[in-house]
Amino acid sequence: MRKKIVYTDKAPKAIGPYSQGVEINDALFVSGQISLDPATGSMIEGGIREQTGRVLKNIDAILTAAGYSKCDVVLCNCMLADMEDFQVMNEVYGTYFTDEPPARAAFAVKKLPLGALVEIEVIAVK
Repeated sequence: MRKKIVYTDKAPKAIGPYSQGVEINDALFVSGQISLDPATGSMIEGGIREQTGRVLKNIDAILTAAGYSKCDVVLCNCMLADMEDFQVMNEVYGTYFTDEPPARAAFAVKKLPLGALVEIEVIAVK
Protein backbone atom coordinates (compact mmCIF):
# COMPACT_ATOMS: atom_id res chain seq x y z
CA MET A 1 0.00 0.00 0.00
CA ARG A 2 2.67 2.44 -1.08
CA LYS A 3 1.65 5.61 -2.82
CA LYS A 4 3.14 6.50 -6.18
CA ILE A 5 3.51 10.09 -7.35
CA VAL A 6 2.44 10.66 -10.96
CA TYR A 7 4.12 13.31 -13.08
CA THR A 8 4.09 14.13 -16.78
CA ASP A 9 5.44 17.08 -18.72
CA LYS A 10 2.34 16.82 -20.94
CA ALA A 11 0.35 18.48 -18.14
CA PRO A 12 1.20 21.69 -16.27
CA LYS A 13 3.65 21.55 -13.42
CA ALA A 14 2.09 21.97 -10.00
CA ILE A 15 1.88 25.63 -8.96
CA GLY A 16 2.15 24.73 -5.28
CA PRO A 17 3.22 21.96 -2.91
CA TYR A 18 1.12 19.17 -4.44
CA SER A 19 1.48 16.41 -7.04
CA GLN A 20 -0.27 16.20 -10.40
CA GLY A 21 -1.56 12.84 -9.29
CA VAL A 22 -1.15 10.21 -6.59
CA GLU A 23 -1.84 6.50 -7.08
CA ILE A 24 -2.53 4.08 -4.25
CA ASN A 25 -4.25 0.69 -4.26
CA ASP A 26 -5.32 0.88 -7.92
CA ALA A 27 -6.88 4.31 -7.39
CA LEU A 28 -5.59 7.51 -8.94
CA PHE A 29 -6.31 10.91 -7.42
CA VAL A 30 -5.71 13.72 -9.92
CA SER A 31 -5.22 17.17 -8.44
CA GLY A 32 -7.50 19.94 -9.63
CA GLN A 33 -6.44 21.12 -13.05
CA ILE A 34 -6.88 24.61 -14.42
CA SER A 35 -6.32 25.78 -17.99
CA LEU A 36 -2.56 26.13 -17.92
CA ASP A 37 -0.68 25.32 -21.12
CA PRO A 38 1.93 22.71 -20.13
CA ALA A 39 4.40 24.06 -22.71
CA THR A 40 4.37 27.62 -21.38
CA GLY A 41 2.99 27.32 -17.85
CA SER A 42 0.63 30.19 -18.67
CA MET A 43 -3.14 30.38 -18.74
CA ILE A 44 -4.55 29.80 -22.21
CA GLU A 45 -6.51 32.45 -24.08
CA GLY A 46 -10.28 32.17 -24.31
CA GLY A 47 -13.40 31.72 -22.28
CA ILE A 48 -15.05 28.83 -20.46
CA ARG A 49 -15.27 26.64 -23.59
CA GLU A 50 -11.53 26.86 -24.29
CA GLN A 51 -10.56 26.60 -20.63
CA THR A 52 -12.69 23.50 -20.03
CA GLY A 53 -11.16 21.85 -23.11
CA ARG A 54 -7.63 22.57 -21.87
CA VAL A 55 -8.45 21.31 -18.37
CA LEU A 56 -9.72 18.01 -19.80
CA LYS A 57 -6.58 17.66 -21.96
CA ASN A 58 -4.45 18.19 -18.86
CA ILE A 59 -6.43 15.57 -16.95
CA ASP A 60 -6.16 13.15 -19.87
CA ALA A 61 -2.38 13.56 -19.94
CA ILE A 62 -2.10 12.71 -16.23
CA LEU A 63 -4.44 9.73 -16.57
CA THR A 64 -2.38 8.42 -19.50
CA ALA A 65 0.93 8.93 -17.68
CA ALA A 66 -0.39 6.79 -14.82
CA GLY A 67 -1.72 4.06 -17.13
CA TYR A 68 -5.40 5.00 -16.74
CA SER A 69 -7.99 6.32 -19.17
CA LYS A 70 -11.13 8.43 -18.95
CA CYS A 71 -13.08 5.15 -18.76
CA ASP A 72 -11.48 4.55 -15.34
CA VAL A 73 -12.70 7.88 -13.92
CA VAL A 74 -15.35 7.33 -11.23
CA LEU A 75 -15.73 10.85 -9.80
CA CYS A 76 -15.19 14.43 -10.98
CA ASN A 77 -15.49 17.61 -8.98
CA CYS A 78 -15.95 20.66 -11.21
CA MET A 79 -15.43 24.08 -9.68
CA LEU A 80 -16.60 27.15 -11.55
CA ALA A 81 -15.81 30.78 -10.88
CA ASP A 82 -19.33 31.59 -12.15
CA MET A 83 -22.33 29.22 -12.34
CA GLU A 84 -23.43 31.14 -15.44
CA ASP A 85 -20.68 29.13 -17.20
CA PHE A 86 -22.21 25.78 -16.17
CA GLN A 87 -24.05 25.09 -19.44
CA VAL A 88 -21.01 25.62 -21.67
CA MET A 89 -18.69 23.74 -19.30
CA ASN A 90 -21.22 20.89 -19.28
CA GLU A 91 -21.32 20.79 -23.11
CA VAL A 92 -17.52 20.50 -23.39
CA TYR A 93 -17.38 18.01 -20.51
CA GLY A 94 -20.01 15.90 -22.31
CA THR A 95 -17.80 15.60 -25.39
CA TYR A 96 -15.03 14.11 -23.21
CA PHE A 97 -17.11 11.74 -21.10
CA THR A 98 -19.36 10.31 -23.81
CA ASP A 99 -20.02 6.77 -22.52
CA GLU A 100 -20.83 5.83 -18.93
CA PRO A 101 -19.84 9.21 -17.44
CA PRO A 102 -18.53 9.28 -13.87
CA ALA A 103 -20.33 10.60 -10.83
CA ARG A 104 -19.88 14.35 -10.56
CA ALA A 105 -20.38 17.46 -8.52
CA ALA A 106 -20.29 20.96 -9.99
CA PHE A 107 -20.33 24.05 -7.86
CA ALA A 108 -19.37 27.70 -7.85
CA VAL A 109 -16.47 28.93 -5.78
CA LYS A 110 -15.53 32.48 -4.93
CA LYS A 111 -12.26 32.46 -6.87
CA LEU A 112 -9.93 30.00 -8.62
CA PRO A 113 -6.12 30.11 -8.91
CA LEU A 114 -4.65 32.49 -11.49
CA GLY A 115 -8.11 33.77 -12.43
CA ALA A 116 -9.17 30.44 -13.96
CA LEU A 117 -12.83 30.03 -14.88
CA VAL A 118 -12.92 26.28 -14.17
CA GLU A 119 -10.98 23.70 -12.18
CA ILE A 120 -11.64 19.96 -12.32
CA GLU A 121 -10.27 17.15 -10.14
CA VAL A 122 -10.86 13.45 -10.74
CA ILE A 123 -10.59 10.06 -9.09
CA ALA A 124 -9.97 7.01 -11.28
CA VAL A 125 -10.00 3.35 -10.25
CA LYS A 126 -8.73 0.26 -12.08
